[in-house]
Order: sequence, then structure tokens, then C-alpha cells
Amino acid sequence: MSTYFITGIGTDVGKTVAAAIVTEALEADYWKPIQAGELDHCDTKKVKHLVSNTNSKFHDNTYALQTAMSPHAAADIDGITIDIKNIRQPNTQNHLVIEGAGGLLVPINNKHTILDLIKPDYKVIVVSRHYLGSINHSLLTINLLKSKGFDISIIFSGNEHKTTEAIIAKMTKVNVIGRVNEEPYFDNNVIKEYAQEFRDKL
Repeated sequence: MSTYFITGIGTDVGKTVAAAIVTEALEADYWKPIQAGELDHCDTKKVKHLVSNTNSKFHDNTYALQTAMSPHAAADIDGITIDIKNIRQPNTQNHLVIEGAGGLLVPINNKHTILDLIKPDYKVIVVSRHYLGSINHSLLTINLLKSKGFDISIIFSGNEHKTTEAIIAKMTKVNVIGRVNEEPYFDNNVIKEYAQEFRDKL
């Protein structure tokens, strides 16, 4: 069984939808170690709502913070310090999809970033969404992961932008799983369609 870590080139790039698709495709378990803000409508609840298979289990956040900010700042507001030693991968005999928070170098305390949560044997999926500067952010993210020796794939998110997608694929030579279009809405059926489309590339 494999563990997949979903990260993004920044915030609001489509990580949670991508995580739901990968979870559905593999009928995997899902875990978001650190949730900052939106606790009543958190990413775990969103993914659980979008996934329709009966094999996936949804594991509790290690840290559920009140404020939608960088985890280190949200934790400070809550009067706690995030201890990376407390963030332990759930025990499961299933594939596991882990969703990060923001990008790789988002701090979780004064010493560690999201990157420090990714173990050497994890498969890392980078979610890249087109905007001015996204090529730079994508290459920085992927090259940092390459320097650490990770197995890397990419999912593009949003409306197709051929030149952006082509140059990122050409310069990084990583596995391109596919692209999640700018859909009018996402529900179980839409997630299922993407899961079927992406399954062989995971």
C-alpha cells in the first residue's frame, strides 16, 4: 500500500478536490494532519462529502486550529505550539492520501514546514493552477521535491492553459496525472469521473 501526499504550489489551487479524486480513485483513506480555520466546513468533511466508495476512512486532524492562517500563526492564536512529533501517520492497511496545508514551505512552527511532514517513501502529487507566476511557483516546488529525491507527479487545476502546462511538463519531466477542469460544481459523480480518468496514472 502506498501513501500519497497532496501539496500545492500555493493556497487555493485545488488541493482538496484533487485529494478527493485520488482518494476515490484508490478507495484510499484520507488524512489532513493540520487544519487551520473553517472547522465547521473543514477539508476532511469536504472530501468525505465528495467521496462515494465505502472503503475510505477519514482520520481526525492532529491539529484543528481556529483561524484560517498559516499553521504556525493560527497555533499561536490558539495558544499552542505544533509539535511535529505529535503528527503520526494513522495506522491503516489501506492506501493513504494526506493533504498538506498551502505550499511546501508553509511554516508549522518556528523550525518546521509542511515539507517536514513528507516521508521519503511517500508519493508526492503537486497541484498546479494557472495564474501569473504559477510557472515559477510550480518549478520551485517540483525542483525542491526533486532535490529531496521524492517520487513526484502533477495534477493541473482549472481551465486549460496549454503553454503553461507544456513548459512545466517539459522542464520537470514528472508524471502528469491529468487536469481538473473549472467545473460548474463538484459532486460525487464528477469526482467519480475524474477518479476513473486518473486511476491508471497514479
